[in-house]
Amino acid sequence: MLDDETPPQTPTGTLSPATPPVPDTDVPTPPAGPAPWLFRLVVVGLVLTALNLRPAITSLGALLEEVRDGLHMSGSVAGVLTSVPPLCFAVFGIMAPRLARRFGPGAVVCAGMVAVTAGLVIRPLIGGTAGFLAASALALMGIAVSNVLMPVIVKRWFPDRVGSMTGLYSMALALGTSLAAAVTVPMTKAMGGSWKAGLGIWAVLAVVAILPWIPLVRERGSAPGQPAAQQPQAPALRITRSRTAWGLACFFGLQATAAYITMGWMPQIFRDAGVSAGTAGVLLAVTMAMGVPLAFVIPRVAARMKNQGPIVVFLATCGLIGYAGLYLAPSGGAWAWALLLGISNCAFPLALTMIGMRARSGAGVVRLSAFAQSTGYLISIPGPLLVGVLYQHSGGWGLPIALMAALMVPQIVAGILAGRDRTIEDEC
Repeated sequence: MLDDETPPQTPTGTLSPATPPVPDTDVPTPPAGPAPWLFRLVVVGLVLTALNLRPAITSLGALLEEVRDGLHMSGSVAGVLTSVPPLCFAVFGIMAPRLARRFGPGAVVCAGMVAVTAGLVIRPLIGGTAGFLAASALALMGIAVSNVLMPVIVKRWFPDRVGSMTGLYSMALALGTSLAAAVTVPMTKAMGGSWKAGLGIWAVLAVVAILPWIPLVRERGSAPGQPAAQQPQAPALRITRSRTAWGLACFFGLQATAAYITMGWMPQIFRDAGVSAGTAGVLLAVTMAMGVPLAFVIPRVAARMKNQGPIVVFLATCGLIGYAGLYLAPSGGAWAWALLLGISNCAFPLALTMIGMRARSGAGVVRLSAFAQSTGYLISIPGPLLVGVLYQHSGGWGLPIALMAALMVPQIVAGILAGRDRTIEDEC
């Protein structure tokens, strides 16, 4: 008999049943990925953030007349106000990639939503025009960095579902744009008719958008579980030598000009023609809402075509007919003109689609997107300001509408140049 404390003997090369197997230390244990609830939280954050990327702009457009009267703004100063969004997008958007590398995309978007909230709360409380512009710029700074980083976060968290998540984000953005245009005036009336309350109420939605990003503040890098330092760097393309890149930048800038003129001034055009403030807001909402279905249709059609020039011409033609209608019968055919201008404004998803098609590599797409969007937003800055100056000095909308229609001509030329079947790698 064996002693109780003596371990049982086993044949050489075998293990006792009481001895646990020794793990193979040569095989690394794969790191645990993010918890499933984190992915769901990112989806919620993307949707709520996208909903907040335009209400600061379209709510102001719906109440621009009341704001001008309340702050004693001239037409020129109001034009400056409508030019602030593209200026902020061009200036602050350039900072977003560097901030994301330093603090992480989630932290920057969270800070962006905080800035949006602060700007929306502060600007109705400030009595002067300068303070109103500064508070608007603060909100737009938050929108700018968040707007740039949304695709980065989609690529990071959903690399195998970029299309569907981008579609969800785009739909939420269009929904937020049209919702603010449609309900700002009715909500303002329900709260006693104060334009300050009508603008400030949108801060509530921005506060809600902060919450999903708080647990993600410490998440850095560009892929879950993968350090940012391991990501490939973009090649040093001399993109300014590419005619296609310049064509895309000009096309992006001109379509952005039309979009910001529409968001800033179209309700005023209808109101001056005798349309009620509430109906003018709904008309702007209809124009913006056209981007929801067409944001899915136009990219798919464009991707199947080697040359996107025909789509450029079609969209611009809709815009020209819409502007002609605004000039000849602004109130009589208001709904038709709003629909046509909504179709024309869908040059934005077309521009994004062409950016993806005009470069062969992912690094090339990044460089082209940064160049086309930053340059394009700079190009779009003077348009809304010039419309305000023409409106003030001419006393009507004839000259401003003529300017809007005239800008469609270079937009067609730039779009045809950008839509040719070639890549920037062939030209750099």
